[in-house]
Amino acid sequence: MRLNTIKEVNIKAGMRVLVRFDYNVPVQKGAIVNDFRIKKSRPTLDMLIKAGARVIAVSHIDNEEGSTLRPVFEYLSQFYKVTFVSSVDEAIRESEEIGNGEILLVENLRKDNGEKENSDEFVRKLSKLGDIYVNDAFSSAHRRHASIVGVPKFLPAYAGILFEEEVRILERALSPEHPFLFILAGAKFETKLPLIEKYLNLADNLFIAGAIANDFFKCKGYEVGVSKVSGEKCNLSDALWNEKIILPIDVVVYKDGKSKIKKPDEVLPEELIVDAGPETIKSLEGVINDSKIIVWNGPLGNYEMGFGEGTKLLAKKIAESQAFSIIGGGDTTAVLSDMISSGKFGFVSTGGGATIEFLEKGTLPGVEVLKSKNL
Repeated sequence: MRLNTIKEVNIKAGMRVLVRFDYNVPVQKGAIVNDFRIKKSRPTLDMLIKAGARVIAVSHIDNEEGSTLRPVFEYLSQFYKVTFVSSVDEAIRESEEIGNGEILLVENLRKDNGEKENSDEFVRKLSKLGDIYVNDAFSSAHRRHASIVGVPKFLPAYAGILFEEEVRILERALSPEHPFLFILAGAKFETKLPLIEKYLNLADNLFIAGAIANDFFKCKGYEVGVSKVSGEKCNLSDALWNEKIILPIDVVVYKDGKSKIKKPDEVLPEELIVDAGPETIKSLEGVINDSKIIVWNGPLGNYEMGFGEGTKLLAKKIAESQAFSIIGGGDTTAVLSDMISSGKFGFVSTGGGATIEFLEKGTLPGVEVLKSKNL
């Protein structure tokens, strides 16, 4: 699809550019522990700063340590001249005062209910912050929030460099090269079931792992112990025996502080399935090496309990292949942070829910408002 992009705009020195970033990053003891999303935003920032724009940066943040963007302000201050303000009202006053090539970072938008409610009053306030609007927060583009779909009604609206790249590359999964391997893992079965149904038609092979594989095992009549399942009645009749579906052939189970590897039909009632086993990864080598494109969303195991080995082994096989790989999902990128930083994959999406929804629907609310009418 054709988007209006910031690359096409003649940014003049002194222009106020309101940019929606996604700075919702993990923070521990007041420090950012994964700066992936911030790094991915920097090409847009650098382009605007170089042009002498006055950048008004807005975002949300929601983590266990609170809901302030101050750690992001401290991070950005290492590279740019940044002013931090506590509200949109304060930002309206300050946006005229910052210098060319400087950044005004506004505190967490979700502190105001108007953000989630997409209220006209809040949208109008936000719109006062810029001469033009740029969305570089693809990972929030599935939200119908004020800073995503409201502001484009009042300001000329453009996709940032990252946003445009996300859409362009994820579109490859909608009209894929073949052979095409789709890997769907993690939890949230209800969210991902529509993807399974869609990509049974688009993909040549569909590997199902993580907690969502438990539903398949359960529908096959296997014991899944105390493993997470969706709780829904078995509704996988179309997919369960489809020859395109690949399920783990061995699993790691956990009980009483100990883990062991078993076949899926050997799980006991008191055991918890926590990862895909090594034979599963070996069995995928041929499919991986034959694929021209691989799209992967969701970790294979419960990494929060320390079971990330299956995910890392699979990632190594994919990185060694000749396939173009698209990796998505916040949990997946958390497990693979070291490999991602070394550039071993074709593309790593910043999106979680946004990536899943885009792969299912081919668009998002935040994408629709940036579509070019000059096709």
